[in-house]
Amino acid sequence: MGSVAHVDDESKELVRDVHRLARLGVQLVDSTKGGIMVHNCSESSIVADVKAKQCIDTTLVELKEEVVKNSTEAFSQGGDGVLTYQGHLCVPNVDDLREHILSKAHSSRYYIH
Repeated sequence: MGSVAHVDDESKELVRDVHRLARLGVQLVDSTKGGIMVHNCSESSIVADVKAKQCIDTTLVELKEEVVKNSTEAFSQGGDGVLTYQGHLCVPNVDDLREHILSKAHSSRYYIH
């Protein structure tokens, strides 16, 4: 999420709480009627695993550095630091994660594209 160094001292705890909620998948959205709506987002454990392990794969770490330097246009990095290729999540080549995803896809009764 980032540093809270730029935030006033009396607001830092509130900002930290918002960051904690965001890490849990909760989004706070301004309402058109002046309030705040809470959206609870969820993702599969496989997607969470992919996102968490991107920082272990040296190739993906190098690609993230290229994105920061603006040396590549095909890859991008979201606000959450997750690397994507033309909008698709980049799967790290660690801990047999790719094989795990393929085996889940092939054993699933749902169509995965």
